[in-house]
Amino acid sequence: MGSNSSRIGDLPKNEYLKKLSGTESVSENDPFWNQLLSFSFPAPTSSTELKLLEEATISVCRSLVENNPRTGNFGALIKVFLSRTKELKLSAECQNHIFIWQTHNALFIICCLLKVFICEMSEEELQLHFTYEDKSPGTYSSDSEDLLEELLCCLMQLITDIPLLDITYEISVEAVSTMIVFLSCQLFHKEVLRQSISHKYLMQGRCLPYTSKLVKTLLYNFIRQEKPPPPGAHVFPQQSEAGGLLYGLASGVATGLWTVFTLGGVGSKAAATPELSSPLANQSLLLLLVLANLTDAADAPNPYKQAIMSFKNTQDSSPFPSSVPHAFQINFNSLYTALCEQQTSDQATLLLYTLLHQNSNVRTYMLARTDMENLVLPILEILYHVEERNSHHVYMALIILLILTEDDGFNRSIHEVILKNITWYSERVLTEISLGSLLILVVIRTIQYNMTRTRDKYLHTNCLAALANMSAQFRSLHQYAAQRIISYTCRHLRRYVCVLDKLCFPHSHCSTLRQCFSTLSDNGEELLSLTCSHILRSYASSLFSLLSKKHNKVLEQATQSLRGSLSSNDAPLPDYAQDLNVIEEVIRMMLEIINSCLTNSLHHNPNLVYALLYKRDLFEQFRTHPSFQDIMQNIDLVITFFSSRLLQAGAELSVERVLEIIKQGVVALPKDRLKKFPELKFKYVEEEQPEEFFIPYVWSLVYNSAVGLYWNPQDIQLFTMDAD
Repeated sequence: MGSNSSRIGDLPKNEYLKKLSGTESVSENDPFWNQLLSFSFPAPTSSTELKLLEEATISVCRSLVENNPRTGNFGALIKVFLSRTKELKLSAECQNHIFIWQTHNALFIICCLLKVFICEMSEEELQLHFTYEDKSPGTYSSDSEDLLEELLCCLMQLITDIPLLDITYEISVEAVSTMIVFLSCQLFHKEVLRQSISHKYLMQGRCLPYTSKLVKTLLYNFIRQEKPPPPGAHVFPQQSEAGGLLYGLASGVATGLWTVFTLGGVGSKAAATPELSSPLANQSLLLLLVLANLTDAADAPNPYKQAIMSFKNTQDSSPFPSSVPHAFQINFNSLYTALCEQQTSDQATLLLYTLLHQNSNVRTYMLARTDMENLVLPILEILYHVEERNSHHVYMALIILLILTEDDGFNRSIHEVILKNITWYSERVLTEISLGSLLILVVIRTIQYNMTRTRDKYLHTNCLAALANMSAQFRSLHQYAAQRIISYTCRHLRRYVCVLDKLCFPHSHCSTLRQCFSTLSDNGEELLSLTCSHILRSYASSLFSLLSKKHNKVLEQATQSLRGSLSSNDAPLPDYAQDLNVIEEVIRMMLEIINSCLTNSLHHNPNLVYALLYKRDLFEQFRTHPSFQDIMQNIDLVITFFSSRLLQAGAELSVERVLEIIKQGVVALPKDRLKKFPELKFKYVEEEQPEEFFIPYVWSLVYNSAVGLYWNPQDIQLFTMDAD
């Protein structure tokens, strides 16, 4: 093909590619390799660019698959790369641009070929392609040297040992990408792989000693967020108009094979692809998450997970226990800073979750920080913008909060951190609020969104668990946070009565009650003071009296009756009938949260007492409910006690005067009159077989976020692809 050709369709005709994939064997000492590897192009930066390349060269790859058993050219290419990497560190120190450039190109070709091989053949077939040599057809090497294992070890050495310089940045990214590709066979299986050839190589043998060093390097790559070198410092030589002697040797490749990357301009990207500030950090984090979530081998635990579970702070001088394998130390302050700054991405949030959940050293360090707002605020912002996030990202953010709230010190300290002007919180201007109160507001908002939109029981259960863990340490709640706790509870109390009415009396068209509920908005609880409030109180009392006799039996009979009224026996129950138990669970938990605060920190929270008194009519209706009678005792006592004091103070009281009476009353209320309940404490525990959730999640992140790696969505089996 001519030096000016830029047609993608010409790539399969390229003489160098045809020779590599053809029927003729090429010795690893052949000058052909220098010619093949001397191309110059802007490094691929998006999956779109690689999609074009893959589609144009797929016939070349398939030709190589067909001919490699006889030629062994794939193995020869691997050996050429391996021989060059032995001098790579010295080349970096000597600033040997050309040597590093050609070595990178060799690895890039290997990575592209591997990706197609792994997609189109089994692991056993792939392993055979590493053994074929230039012998009689179909024969393979019986040498003890395992070329696949040697390549993996070489990649690990390259990632961990080669100094990160401008001229080595691209080859470092490529080495991480190639390791991701090695493990990508999981993408093409619906079931989680528990035994595979890649597992075998990475968890034992020659690769095992590199475990801790590799994990440490990948973490530091994430921490440092090194940006790619500026164009002037790029390792790849730029072709002049006339072209030099060396670059002229490969002009057919340089202008034919690689112009696919420059269609539309050098280094151009698809408009939809976001600019990554650090491709190396992103790629390293993805590889780290893939390694950490490999399933255990049959005879040994995952060593990469062990390394993540056990590493310590560089300032920790205590010796590692002899039973801890793959241990290392890392700067926790730098790690904490990077985690705080990078929480906009799913993968950074998943790393934070992994470290908090699995590494007790990291968890202890983070909980001792005096600037926890730097970590918590980005997590709250993820939850606040729940509509814009995928469900997995929201889950991880929520579980992080749940893990943090397991610590009483955290629950106390967040109420001592005062924030000013939270600009991303748009429902209300918050000029000054504690971190604890803001956390409450965001979590309640998340529950409310979930109950009205996604209706995910797992989500609201964990939200309520986080609030429950905090409740005994609520301190100086912001008036808006206190109002939201009470108003959210009231919303479900009203909804409960309405659903119960529909369920118990499906044919009674209680228009006044229906109208009452249909006109109530989220913030329209004041309508309860109108005539319908009297109807609601008396009606709720009758319903609860009915329930108090045989709660479960009444509901069961009502459900059966409702089913009988439907036209078909197979017809599903209406949403309101299915919702009743969920609403009751939410009410119960919210009442327990309020009760826990009143019992443990009443004197610290006059705003909560004020909000409770403002809605006392609705709470009073539930004192006879069989499911809530026990937990309502303290709430009813507080309402009765403070209502009496307000009555004694006279009418037309200002907000300030009411709060003053509440503060005085807190001192006068005998604490022994409040019934003690077990402390609300919930602990996050991973479900059985967590890999069924995490492995598809991690690989979906790789698929969507990896730099310059493209897989055909039609080939993906591990997870369901989103519709375009």
